[in-house]
Amino acid sequence: MRHPASAPAILEIDLAAVVANWRLLCRHHPSGAVAGVVKADGYGLGAQRVAPALYAAGCRHFFVALLDEALAIRAGLPGAMVAVLGGPLPGSEPDYTANDITPVLNNLAELDAWAATARQSGRSLPGLLHVDTGMSRLGLDPRELAILQADHTRLAGIDLRYVMTHLVSSEDPDDPLNHRQAERFARACAGLPPAARSFANSSGIFLGAAWGSDLARPGAALYGINPTPGRPNPMRQTVRLTARVLAVRDISPGDSVGYNATWRAARPSRIATIGVGYADGWHRSLSGRGTAIFDGTPLPLVGRVSMDLTTFDATDHPAVQPGSMLELLGPTQTPDDVAAAAGTNGYEVLTSLGRRFHRVYRPA
Repeated sequence: MRHPASAPAILEIDLAAVVANWRLLCRHHPSGAVAGVVKADGYGLGAQRVAPALYAAGCRHFFVALLDEALAIRAGLPGAMVAVLGGPLPGSEPDYTANDITPVLNNLAELDAWAATARQSGRSLPGLLHVDTGMSRLGLDPRELAILQADHTRLAGIDLRYVMTHLVSSEDPDDPLNHRQAERFARACAGLPPAARSFANSSGIFLGAAWGSDLARPGAALYGINPTPGRPNPMRQTVRLTARVLAVRDISPGDSVGYNATWRAARPSRIATIGVGYADGWHRSLSGRGTAIFDGTPLPLVGRVSMDLTTFDATDHPAVQPGSMLELLGPTQTPDDVAAAAGTNGYEVLTSLGRRFHRVYRPA
């Protein structure tokens, strides 16, 4: 493994904080279990490290988006449910059965194919049924739901572990759609065979008891993203990204920095360059808007973020020298903070984190 001293940027991932966040979410969801959503490589933090840490803490339900993501973590989670939100693509059913992976059934075609697989195997197969209550992406739409409610035999051979839906605006507790979805989900389940329910996502856990269920499915909150925007973040931060200053250049008034000369010095200036750019997930939209933290204070990002390099105005910080470490993510500047500057959300900040960082995992 490369020594950290030779790395232009270091990404520290605190698995103990991830586990602490899961335990906090469990306390806020007394109605049932709390899963770990580890799709998108554990929201960029590394699913093959995050999922076993959660498993060791007692988590027994995991969700990913794709079958390949499930296959990558299956062996390290013996006896746990590993469910694929995207559903079984035609022809993939043998991979699910051979590896004890549970599909989320998003439409009648997937349900029928999974029931047929159960008949062919001569045994009941586990599955989750997804009902759409307002997202209009995946899940049985009202027409398909009515068909299934009228004919429960289509579920023959399926061990229906959970009926689930997905909240649209749970981060906004005042959005009336939250209540409408709760009502729609209750009506949908009333017309189906009795089964456990899975409802709340990260923010939904904080909506109240009406959104409790047998299984919550938090993702972003596990990784420190604030599930209660506009209020103090109850979650612990899980990542710290620091970048080494590669060079410091003195420039004169009127000199430009970066592509297309979008920034010019208004005074004699010192420009610090780090080896992190948009190829590493440091978004180009941060150009002229972002900051790095040095000794607890911000350095303005000047010029454009390029593929491999980003520049900061260190004029007022003479201690910044080649080899100094600047904090891009951490306790002073969280993923939510960076997201606000970039015009996106903390989810995208984390899932964009590149593979060129030297990664250090702090054990749970």
